[in-house]
Amino acid sequence: MKKLFNSLPFRLLLGIFVGIILGQLFNESTMGVVVTLQYIMGQLITFCVPLIIIGFIAPSITKLGKNASRLLAVAIVIAYVSSVCAAFMSMGAGYGLIPHLSIDNNVAGLRELPGVVFELNIPQIMSVMSALVLSVLVGLAATWTNSKLTCDFLAEFQNIVLDIVSKVIIPVLPFYIAATFCGLSYEGTITHQLPAFLQIIVIVMVGHYIWLAVLYLLAGAYSGKNPWEVLRHYGPAYLTAVGTMSSAATLGVALECARKSKVLRKDMVSFGIPLFANIHLCGSVLTEVFFCMTVSKILYGKLPSVGTMILFCLLLGIFAIGAPGVPGGTVMASLGLITGVLMFDNAGTALMLAIFALQDSFGTACNVTGDGALTLTFVPTPDVAKAVGEGKREGQILVGFAAETETAVENARKKLDSKHLDMIVANDVTQPGAGFDVDTNIATIITHQQAESLPIMTKKALADEILTRALALRG
Repeated sequence: MKKLFNSLPFRLLLGIFVGIILGQLFNESTMGVVVTLQYIMGQLITFCVPLIIIGFIAPSITKLGKNASRLLAVAIVIAYVSSVCAAFMSMGAGYGLIPHLSIDNNVAGLRELPGVVFELNIPQIMSVMSALVLSVLVGLAATWTNSKLTCDFLAEFQNIVLDIVSKVIIPVLPFYIAATFCGLSYEGTITHQLPAFLQIIVIVMVGHYIWLAVLYLLAGAYSGKNPWEVLRHYGPAYLTAVGTMSSAATLGVALECARKSKVLRKDMVSFGIPLFANIHLCGSVLTEVFFCMTVSKILYGKLPSVGTMILFCLLLGIFAIGAPGVPGGTVMASLGLITGVLMFDNAGTALMLAIFALQDSFGTACNVTGDGALTLTFVPTPDVAKAVGEGKREGQILVGFAAETETAVENARKKLDSKHLDMIVANDVTQPGAGFDVDTNIATIITHQQAESLPIMTKKALADEILTRALALRG
């Protein structure tokens, strides 16, 4: 029982429940204190977000080596495809369901939250998008230059950020969520606005769960891993996203959840989860598409044309990649599309913002949970050398190659044994005269009996030397 009370999901649920109750009981002066505390905690969490992004993405890229650029491009593509496909699914549901719904646009009657008692501004050291771009550039540059000092520094910085997440951010979250729901309950968003659009919200939430099921099933089929082993750990992250309405604020919890999975690669978790938190907004996109079609029906008496909606969905996927991971970030980033493509006037834009706010928390939760599925698609490259070594026939001589950036001989010896090789050729690609962009190489030939360092020579001469020694091993 003690373990249950101390668990993060329990504390998050308790925060939501207590917040709703207190919002009905508190008067205006007390709510002023609550709003102030929420503001300060939000400032602290927001300040840490760029640090988390830099602390996880940059060192993760350095660990990926020469695959970093390719993986980054793949991540952006699959995030865009996921968001656009979710948008198209929502569009189809809109054309099929909205004409048959009895909807109402009555959102009046809310109480106004009091202002903060005092402001304690804690500005971020940089914007979330700046942190993302900086992380990618530093990580890639450190990889390209083989900068060991930079890589070591980033690894240490990652450990520091991990402590900030576990000892500061996560303990604060239940109180932040309680304050958030206290405000929603006080102003009447939960008790007054929600019933007016309940049927729409339910439809959208069902859409979230359908899309999450599709993502995890596809990711499981592609990776050959059990997707439930990822999804079952995401409860705390889902609840945190519901409470904070921000994928950025949920990042610390999402990392903890993903790290508990036995089927996700640890290096891919550190790389993929922070990256997807900023570029993968499938739930928010799905929500916005359905709500835009609903508002069009309410105010203008008709749904947008199919061609208009297709264009809107394709462009929305691009805008979602650059949208900030904060409450309402997706719809704020895409206001130009709403007015320019869908031709909404001020009334339409205002109503869109109002009803999107009702469901933003669940859209964010879908975004965060979907990141686990996308990370699952990053599967390790098959180890051909090891597979061949394990199936080696009698009389075969297997030769492997190890291009290293540090401790080349030590790493090569490990590969010699683990891959069941007879000989391995190791070279430190950081040495002058060695590597991929020169015609010479400096190698060490390692067998189970000895290791011999060869002088610098042309790559053709080295190839002849390797063949001679392999034939000698065969006898």
